[in-house]
Amino acid sequence: MAMVPDVDYLSKQRASTDFINATVTMGTPTSPEKELLPRLHLINEQKEFSDDLLTFINEKWGLKDTGFNYNLAAIFGSQSTGKSTLLNRLFGTNFDEMSESSRQQTTKGIWISKGKDMKVLIMDVEGTDGRERGEDQDFERKSALFSLATSEVLIVNMWEHQVGLYNGANMGLLKTVFEVNLQLFGGNRGKEKTLLFFVIRDHVGSTPLANLSNTLRSDLERIWGGLSKPEGLEDCKITEYFDFTFTTLPHKLLQPDMFETEVSQLRSRFSDSSDPNYVFQPQYQRRVPADGLHIYAKGIWEKIMTNKDLDLPTQQELLAQFRCDEIANVAFSAFVEAIKDFKRPIESGHLVENLGPRMKEIRDTTIKSFDKDASRYHSDVYKRKRSEVLTKANSMLESFFVGQLKNLHKKAVLLFSGQLQEALKVEGTEFAGTAAAAHKDAVGFFLTGAKAIKLDDTDWEYEEEIYQLENDLKELSATQKEKEITKMQATLEKHLKKELDEPIKLVLDQPGPGMWGRVVTIYMRAVDNTEKLLQKKAKSFDLKDEELEQLVTKLKRQGWILTTKKVHNESVDGLMIYKLINRFEERFQRDERGLPRVWKPTDDIDTPFRNARDEAIALIPLYAHIDNTDPATGTKLTLESTDDFDFDQSLIVISESRQQELANQLRRKADATFVEAKRSVVATQAKVPYWVGVALVILGWNEFMTIVTNPLYLSITMTLGVPFAALWYLNMLGTVQTVGLRVYEQAMILGKERLRETIQQPEPIKLQSGMAGNEEHDHNNDVSDAINAGSRGNGTEKHLLHHRGSARSLSLAGGWHENNQEIELNGFKDKEAL
Repeated sequence: MAMVPDVDYLSKQRASTDFINATVTMGTPTSPEKELLPRLHLINEQKEFSDDLLTFINEKWGLKDTGFNYNLAAIFGSQSTGKSTLLNRLFGTNFDEMSESSRQQTTKGIWISKGKDMKVLIMDVEGTDGRERGEDQDFERKSALFSLATSEVLIVNMWEHQVGLYNGANMGLLKTVFEVNLQLFGGNRGKEKTLLFFVIRDHVGSTPLANLSNTLRSDLERIWGGLSKPEGLEDCKITEYFDFTFTTLPHKLLQPDMFETEVSQLRSRFSDSSDPNYVFQPQYQRRVPADGLHIYAKGIWEKIMTNKDLDLPTQQELLAQFRCDEIANVAFSAFVEAIKDFKRPIESGHLVENLGPRMKEIRDTTIKSFDKDASRYHSDVYKRKRSEVLTKANSMLESFFVGQLKNLHKKAVLLFSGQLQEALKVEGTEFAGTAAAAHKDAVGFFLTGAKAIKLDDTDWEYEEEIYQLENDLKELSATQKEKEITKMQATLEKHLKKELDEPIKLVLDQPGPGMWGRVVTIYMRAVDNTEKLLQKKAKSFDLKDEELEQLVTKLKRQGWILTTKKVHNESVDGLMIYKLINRFEERFQRDERGLPRVWKPTDDIDTPFRNARDEAIALIPLYAHIDNTDPATGTKLTLESTDDFDFDQSLIVISESRQQELANQLRRKADATFVEAKRSVVATQAKVPYWVGVALVILGWNEFMTIVTNPLYLSITMTLGVPFAALWYLNMLGTVQTVGLRVYEQAMILGKERLRETIQQPEPIKLQSGMAGNEEHDHNNDVSDAINAGSRGNGTEKHLLHHRGSARSLSLAGGWHENNQEIELNGFKDKEAL
């Protein structure tokens, strides 16, 4: 067995160090003894009960007027397992802790003290199995029985490696205590109960608390079942006298921080009544007032001391028990060595071949080895120990049984999943039949393996594991079924989309009164065709009527969603304007026979334009809302709305604001087409007659020949005439003229700015009114001269000079900067319009 660190000594050392540090930090010279409440040696080594209990309760612990408002707890366990250390941490007491240097018993007899800041009395009981008392176990039994009879909560302190041991876990002592407790206090059946609070120390986490608690509970119930019960109590159960609670604490030396944290959490279960796991429940109270506790406790101790049922067993039985334990330990050493090869592969998830026969062989060998040497000792002790050996062996082998079951479970699940996946790769596989066959094979595999590892003389069962396997396989089957149905729905959705997209586009490109009726007809036809495919594919899934109905409803909803999505895609701004303009141009630019129109000056353009524009605008409300009337039946098509699907909302395609915006855009584009048509008529009206060209050719033939025969004239004519002719033919002369004027204006502005920068302006001279008048007169004369000179040129120059003269006049009046540019621009705009 591995050596266990001296928890008590190190705990005491740590506690002293912590307190000294705290004292130095706070600057308080008070010693630990002055802060902690005094303790009382309630029962000494000579088994004498102290008469000072009442004094301590009334004067030193302050419980005189408490009445029933207090609690009593005790601790029980082997020597040197850290009982005093645990009590000091939990309740703030100052019980002596074991010194590592001497390694000897510290708690002798029974000590009692009050918890710090809580109304709880705690008894520190002398540890069992100590070397100081040796084989004298009389006091151990009596002190344990006293603790059990007086305490509301009995804390059973043990190490993790003691769980499952008979002596290490004090099961033998508990058996005797339970039996005598029945004889002495059996009449309180169902009236008073004691909580056995098992604290499992140095828990490293390899074995879950649930497993440890199940082991201890099973041992206690087995012990109770083997008790010699008094008359009338033959059918009593342990739960009528005791409740059980189990907890664990980390290793104090290897995990000190975790140990302190969990001890602090455990303390709240004893001190905080609002804690959901508060241990001092009303059903455990002894209903003894604090000022009468000394009489009650002393009376119980005297009754225990005078009872003969607590006498020591015979020497023969002791010898038999001692030797049988030694023989059992030797047999178990070989047993543990033989089964260690099973641990690693099972924990790693592998199946051990022939595990059942191999476990049976090892167990039988161990029992035979024990029988060979132990059968000559006391018969009752031998039989009892043999049963314990068999139970312990079965208990150790049960972990391999459970581990093998879990691995069989995993393998069965993998077998089911792989077989199902492989079968579904084949096109047209029926899912329901394939899943049922895979399920049967997986369960059969598990049952074969489970039956092979179950041993006789055990109560091992695998029904729970089969139940869990069945549930897992059902969940896997349901998950895979859901995936296959999802794949089927995706395929059907593609089929729906294919049947809806192109026909709906064609219908929406040809708007008219029956447009939405044709869309609804397309939707109904596509859904009917897809529903037939669904009915055909759903047979392989063995669906219930409700499930199939849900799929059909979902299919109809999805089909409508695809329909409205296509409608919305075809109704975006760009496509809508394109459709409306197409309708407008079809009505405006084509005649009744569908031929393009060539407008003549005598044609009426306005009326066809208004009719075509109004007809195109009238299509916007038609597109804006889906008419869900079925043309075949005349009824409204409706679907049930859900949280993420609103059928009524899906009928709205274009909002009111978008309708107005589309109408405005259509009007702007239609107006541009109208202006273009008007321009074409004006161009036709301004066309030069053909006879004018013939006259020019005849009358200008000599000049033409002169230009052609003279290289200089020909080059000048080609350089200037060809670009001019091209601009005239393209109707761009007005644009070129406008650009030229803009360039001229910019050049003038830049020239003026450079001139101002070069020449420094002189200081302004104040003129007399007469002189100013003369200058204004001279200026007017200059303007008149310029106008007269311009009149001898063409009309355009005269017009420009007029505006420049007006602009100059405005500048002298003080308004040049604001008005000159506006006047010239107005002039340019008038020319551009012409």
